Amino acid sequence: MAEFSIHPIGSGTSVGRYVKAAIRSLAKIEGLQYQVTPMATVLESPELTKILQAVEVSHAAVRRLGAKRISSTLRIDQRLDKPRTMGDKVTSLKLR
Repeated sequence: MAEFSIHPIGSGTSVGRYVKAAIRSLAKIEGLQYQVTPMATVLESPELTKILQAVEVSHAAVRRLGAKRISSTLRIDQRLDKPRTMGDKVTSLKLR
């Protein structure tokens, strides 16, 4: 699971079209689940390679729109003792 955000630099204050393109590119990755939030997108896959592929295709989508510089943030939570989903984590918090 990971939290990912992408920021085109030098393209003005409104970045919605870039973010939209990045999010649309994620739908093409088989085995990747994602949830868009106001500040970042949560990525979920049992395979770390899918998370890294999501970053790569997102950058490519933003480049295709003409961005000359892109900054992104990726925070990975890789739990190895048992599988967990985004939903599991939220449910666990609600039950406490």
